[in-house]
Amino acid sequence: MTIVPVLLCGGSGTRLWPLSRKSYPKQFVPLMGDETLFQAAAQRLTGQAGRVVFDAPLVLTNSDFRFIVTEQLQAVGIDPGAILIEPEGRNTAPAILAAALHAAAHDPEAVLLVAPSDHVVPDTEAFHAAVARGLKAVEVGQLVTFGITPTHAETAYGYLELAECPDHTGAPVALKRFVEKPDEARAQEMLAAGNFKWNAGIFLFKAADMIAAFNQHAPTLLDPVRSALTAARPDLGFLRLDPDAWARAEDISIDYAVMEKATNLSVVPFDAAWSDLGGWDAVWRESGPDADGIVTSGAATALDCKNTLLRSESETLQVVGIGLENIMAIAMPDAVLIADMSCAQSVKKAVTALKEKGAAQATQFPKDHRPWGWFESLVVGGRFQVKRILVHPGAALSLQSHVHRSEHWIVVAGTARVTIEDKVKLVTENESVYIPVGSKHRLENPGKVPMVLIEVQTGAYVGEDDIVRYDDVYARG
Repeated sequence: MTIVPVLLCGGSGTRLWPLSRKSYPKQFVPLMGDETLFQAAAQRLTGQAGRVVFDAPLVLTNSDFRFIVTEQLQAVGIDPGAILIEPEGRNTAPAILAAALHAAAHDPEAVLLVAPSDHVVPDTEAFHAAVARGLKAVEVGQLVTFGITPTHAETAYGYLELAECPDHTGAPVALKRFVEKPDEARAQEMLAAGNFKWNAGIFLFKAADMIAAFNQHAPTLLDPVRSALTAARPDLGFLRLDPDAWARAEDISIDYAVMEKATNLSVVPFDAAWSDLGGWDAVWRESGPDADGIVTSGAATALDCKNTLLRSESETLQVVGIGLENIMAIAMPDAVLIADMSCAQSVKKAVTALKEKGAAQATQFPKDHRPWGWFESLVVGGRFQVKRILVHPGAALSLQSHVHRSEHWIVVAGTARVTIEDKVKLVTENESVYIPVGSKHRLENPGKVPMVLIEVQTGAYVGEDDIVRYDDVYARG
């Protein structure tokens, strides 16, 4: 049976700050190895395994991430199906309904597997086997969710109470009820009971059955989401949902809108490893601590430490821990988090506090990713700024000008094609060019390797909003 994978990737992941931020959240970051969580999720939902045959993935994301999605899929050799752009985050219920309606327009009997794009599931074969078991329930009109067998009394997850303890075959079991995140004592009780599973937020269903469930349990969502799809407009291979209609959709999760009310729910038990990496303590566990409980990543060194996570995200920033116990320290070029491991779920409070102070580090990633590549600020002064800019092979920045600043470009790797007004020239490594204030200009990489340059801006104002665009291959406003 062919399954349409639906990848949800619009979250911000504040509990993994400072590595995960609103402008570049955890699903797009290589947290566990060289691949990002999004890439790993997409690869997990491709190919064929027994009864399970995956179609091209359907992706729901927001406008800021649309080019990151295509770039990361291309990097692992995956051709996406439709990529739906949500004008604003309205939680999982409208997103899943949009996916169901989109799939049903082509085939009402289409089977969808909805999964967050920021989970870790090391055993792909076991996951495919669980999906295959769930298909039996889907064929008789059930909405299927997946319950993770708890390994400890976790208080950060919601739970699923099964009508009975599952047998050794892992066959689908009727769901009795959803359970909110418990306190420590209740979590211990549920762990001992044997018929409680962690709620993974992964769903398998026929498009027609999910639409029927919305019609019965959340009918007010149907009109705005259907209208948002009907009035959606294509944009460079993406499908932008209509913002006015989408804004009328209630901001609500699929659990609250449908799943907690539906009577045709089945749970497939999943006994293999799984994590939503919902905090740095989860990253520590999934990274395989050594005999002393130590996990280091990047330029990090631990001396006489126990149960400690040390992580440096900069090659030039050495993180050294001495005599630490139950500590997590994550260093970025512009921010450092140091906390007791027991406070992992409180990291989002730091993000809130930084927002209140107006600190850019609360939401902005040090590297600003664009469809053509990325840039990072190296030095910012009163009337100047120094950036490092990387442009992908064949990519081009918009034709633009600036009202308040001039720019000096020094190429340090590759070759740049530079347009200044009506003149075009190639600038190679160790050469530079000057762009006067107000001049129309464009930067391109005509080569087959990434092009890197240092940009020195000078002027009364060097903010990113001092850009007048005249032409842009990425159709940005």
